[in-house]
Amino acid sequence: MTTSLLKSPLRLTLHPNDVLPEAMSWRVVEGYVRSLTWDQEGDSITLGLWGPGDVISGEDPPLTPLELHCLTTVVVDHLEPTDAEREQHLRRERQMLAELTVIQRVRSADARLLQLLLWIGSSFGQVNRHGCRLSLSELNHTHRGLGDLCGLTRVTVTKILSRFRADGQLLAIGEDDLLIPPLP
Repeated sequence: MTTSLLKSPLRLTLHPNDVLPEAMSWRVVEGYVRSLTWDQEGDSITLGLWGPGDVISGEDPPLTPLELHCLTTVVVDHLEPTDAEREQHLRRERQMLAELTVIQRVRSADARLLQLLLWIGSSFGQVNRHGCRLSLSELNHTHRGLGDLCGLTRVTVTKILSRFRADGQLLAIGEDDLLIPPLP
């Protein structure tokens, strides 16, 4: 009789602001991770946002330094990606970089923040006939974090969000969720 032991993958649970170990690939089981680098002044530059089901990798990073920063409590499984998973990750990473670059190039601060909220909502929220519902608290996005994503200050983000609520461009749903009604 032959006995085989199934080797289970390394599973880590990390807390907000923890950093995933470098040079490894992971599948996000729960939570949200931000991939980032820094400019010469030390300001962070977001390269992508990753959520449940996504494969993320610090192996052969496109830029150095590269940090996989936990936005929320995160559960990840270590994996040795297949060629298909590696290709899917690279495609998703390239798509995210392009989308974030386009958002950051929008000149009007109001339009830039609205585009960012729509992007976050379509990527990690719920889209239905009423609009796009997103939970900034679930993603642990503060006004400063939103500003970091789109190149605005925390104060500017707070002012614009207040104006969006007053103008009806954003509707509060419960304590932490927002609804962006369909654009005309």
